Amino acid sequence: MHFKLEATDSQGSARAGTISLDHGIVETPIFMPVGTVATVKGVHQRELREEINPDIILGNTYHLYLRPQTPILEKAGGIHKFMNWTGNILTDSGGYQVYSLSANRKIKEEGVKFKSHIDGSYHTFTPENVMEIQRTIGADIIMAFDECTPYPCDYNYAKRSMHMTHRWLDRCIKHLEKTPLKYDYDQTFFPIVQGSTYKDLRKQSAEYIASANAKGNAIGGLSVGEPAEEMYEMTQVVTEILPKEKPRYLMGVGTPINILENIALGIDMFDCVMPTRNGRNGMLFTAEGTINIKNKKWESDFSAIDPMGITWVDTEYSKAYLRHLFTVNEMLGRQIATIHNLGFYLWLVREARKHIVAGDFTPWKNQMVKQMDQRL
Repeated sequence: MHFKLEATDSQGSARAGTISLDHGIVETPIFMPVGTVATVKGVHQRELREEINPDIILGNTYHLYLRPQTPILEKAGGIHKFMNWTGNILTDSGGYQVYSLSANRKIKEEGVKFKSHIDGSYHTFTPENVMEIQRTIGADIIMAFDECTPYPCDYNYAKRSMHMTHRWLDRCIKHLEKTPLKYDYDQTFFPIVQGSTYKDLRKQSAEYIASANAKGNAIGGLSVGEPAEEMYEMTQVVTEILPKEKPRYLMGVGTPINILENIALGIDMFDCVMPTRNGRNGMLFTAEGTINIKNKKWESDFSAIDPMGITWVDTEYSKAYLRHLFTVNEMLGRQIATIHNLGFYLWLVREARKHIVAGDFTPWKNQMVKQMDQRL
């Protein structure tokens, strides 16, 4: 992997760059659609490629490990061939899923024993076998195994968890050094900053992660219920420490406004289920605000879903028709809304990039935040 920083906003810390990976160039800032189980839910690969065209998408180690299971992925020649995706893929390490299974897991120094949400079977994730699993899945960027702490989180627990995450990081690196690649392309490893919402812990963790000298770095444990202002505060603490010459990935974030505010703080990469999940529930994101397409007010609105026409569905269908599809529980409605939302998220980060390069990102961002913070 190679990262080239191309521009920085004249009034702040927003950055535009390019990440070169073996499956293509990623222009930053970037939003990565979430393809949890080797599919971005409700979207054909052809639509994803031709209409939304993300430079990179995300898969989930926990889910792929359980289904289809890593032996199947290895037989297929890796996740790219399995799902017929020629672009870049990032896999998270399963740490967030372990966090979300709090009632069905036990965390120890060795690793995490958890109960499958599918059939109740027991499994163990360790830093070592998670690296093996991600080698087999075959993503271009793979993540360190960490513990994602909840919010709110007791200071002493957050401190113990952070230090364990650091020890797990050392084990991940040691294991990767003796684990050969399985396919004919490279994999890039990102460690993860933790520390909950405590400034001193975030500083300690950022310093430790920076000292690992990986090619990129991630920030985890945010967007787990804390107020947005705390998220921004912790992000700023960390971005002031993480090296500027390497990409920074804020995991699991977020709303369009969250993304713009964190771009302003120097974040390069984002992922979130929000555009797909909210789309399936009838919530549309636009530059003018959010739309609940299920509301009766759209029943006779025959205007385009979004006059900006970011994707073909935006001008092909009316709000009234899309509302009708949701009213009759037609699958096509959820597909249309998902394509629209993903298209909007990718449009947003690409517009942010243009304004960073042009040098007027801050005033543009401030205006966009005001517009998007409305219910239509």
